[in-house]
Amino acid sequence: MSYSAQTRLRQIPVRVMPSGSSPVAGPKSIPFHGRRRAAQLFALALIVLVPTTGLFRIDPIAGALVILDRQIWFSDFFLFFGLWIFLATLLVFLYSLAGTVFCGWVCPQNSVAEWANFMTRKLLGKRAEVSLDGAPVRVTASKDRLRNWILLGLCFIGASMAIALVPMLYFYPVPVVWSFVRLRPDPALAGSLHWIYGVFVLIVLLDVTVIRHFWCRFICVYRVWQHSFKTRQTLHIAYDASRAADCVGCNYCTTQCFINLDPRSTDVFDSCINCGECVDACNRMHQKQGTRGLLRFEFGERAGRAEAFARKRNNEYSMLGRSRWALPFSFLGLGMFAWGLWSYEPYHLSVDHRTGLAGQVITDYQIAIANKRYREADLRVHVSGIDPRDYRLSAQALKLGQVQHQSLTLSISPQLKHGLYPVQIDVQAQDGWVGHFQFQHFAG
Repeated sequence: MSYSAQTRLRQIPVRVMPSGSSPVAGPKSIPFHGRRRAAQLFALALIVLVPTTGLFRIDPIAGALVILDRQIWFSDFFLFFGLWIFLATLLVFLYSLAGTVFCGWVCPQNSVAEWANFMTRKLLGKRAEVSLDGAPVRVTASKDRLRNWILLGLCFIGASMAIALVPMLYFYPVPVVWSFVRLRPDPALAGSLHWIYGVFVLIVLLDVTVIRHFWCRFICVYRVWQHSFKTRQTLHIAYDASRAADCVGCNYCTTQCFINLDPRSTDVFDSCINCGECVDACNRMHQKQGTRGLLRFEFGERAGRAEAFARKRNNEYSMLGRSRWALPFSFLGLGMFAWGLWSYEPYHLSVDHRTGLAGQVITDYQIAIANKRYREADLRVHVSGIDPRDYRLSAQALKLGQVQHQSLTLSISPQLKHGLYPVQIDVQAQDGWVGHFQFQHFAG
């Protein structure tokens, strides 16, 4: 054994316990790993639930946005823009206060990249890594087998095919996507959808096999936003430099960082995603000695624990001051969304006269009724202002399917007495909605 190794061994503190005594339990810390995995799974489930439950998607057939299972027209301006103003201000709060927590705990790209890292190391060895600099993958000799490579490839292809289905849920209902998966014909499916799906599969496959965390470092737009909202008071990994002697020669936190950073020297703008894996690693090492680790999550300037605690209140006031300007926009967006939801018209009623010959008296009118929601509706139509004996309505009851529109014909007798008649069309839905449309009919 070399002299330097012997010297390092002598520096390791040894605690001698009296006979008959038990070790004193040190401070316990709740690991972040399990909670982060739960948050990632919840985010992935939310991405699938948002379109399947009708919270938000795009209807390519109608060419319209869908929010809360309601088709959004230009007349629903408040509902759409109110929602996006509110979400944008929430993101500003997230950027300013929590920083890159979104990357480490929510971002689906990072979750998929971590899964790809896990499968690669499980099948090819603990040191197997993917690099874009052209370096070959380091494979453990005992796992460098054709079976492992084929199994890894099948896992990546299967995951890519499943992930590529998720964007389709934002454009098509679940039954239509299910028909696509079963290769069943469906009139709602576009003819080129299989080619589009194939392109998505290739993109995802390229991501999980090669790109992975390089997306976070060089492509993600989130980092651009960070330069606009992240400050030294934003949540970050803090290092207790006063106990630096306790981690000499350890570097366990560095080996656990899959972004290849040194958590002990993070900066305001770096690749750290606040995942907390380094904090868990440091705590695991020091719990053996009955002490807490040297890394922790912290708001405020990067400083020692005592100094940071003394300035905690000032940091809170600073963060609230930086976020105060966004609060009016947040309340504005929430108010617009609430008003748009309350005043939303689930049906659209319009009346137009049919084009006749020049100089010919107009006697026929077209009543158009559209259902803007993704559920069936029963409606009844009533005409007032003219004696029922002087007009004929093609139908008095309608059954509209999901986001369907139908037209009725109102024919007014040409023998009507000369004059101007105020006509009103009343439409009542089974769910209680009532619509009115008024127009003037001239009988000559």
